[in-house]
Amino acid sequence: MAYKKIEEYDKETTEKIASHIESILRLLGEDPGREGLEKTPARVAKSLQFLTQGYGQDGRETILSAVFEEQYRQMVIVKDIELFSMCEHHMLPFIGKAHVAYIPNGKITGLSKIARVVETFARRLQVQERLTVQIRDCIQESLHPLGVAVVIEALHTCMSMRGVQKSNAITTTSAFSGAFLNSERTRNEFLELVSHK
Repeated sequence: MAYKKIEEYDKETTEKIASHIESILRLLGEDPGREGLEKTPARVAKSLQFLTQGYGQDGRETILSAVFEEQYRQMVIVKDIELFSMCEHHMLPFIGKAHVAYIPNGKITGLSKIARVVETFARRLQVQERLTVQIRDCIQESLHPLGVAVVIEALHTCMSMRGVQKSNAITTTSAFSGAFLNSERTRNEFLELVSHK
């Protein structure tokens, strides 16, 4: 799965988005023709395409590109994965980290693939709850492990910059399957391991 560079985005799509951004600037009372804003519509168009590139990526394909036979049956955890996404309600960023674990069932995947799956689903218009479940389901359906656990902690700028304006509020979501769902001991072990700094 290749990650697009901004320069590679479709020219027609970029121009169409840029024309809408120009209209928005005018509606906000700005002059899109002034020096500081002259190139802003095109920049925003490219930025939006970069921030939503996950629509063109397949998390399952990412995992399946690096699957190895291995009889390891203990927890594999990748924690503190940086996460940048955009709230679908206000199109403002939410920023945080994901902690992901799975218990292999004869197959493992490359560790970087776990981080790429997080990135794939984060680079879409999202709500944190759905994002958490999508990551879990992608790993579960691709590797068929004994269980998957995902915890996401994020700061939502739609909540800190506007609305209630609470700048230190962190939202935590979790999703479990298999052994993590059925065994309190396994789930608690995961939660304890990811809570250690």
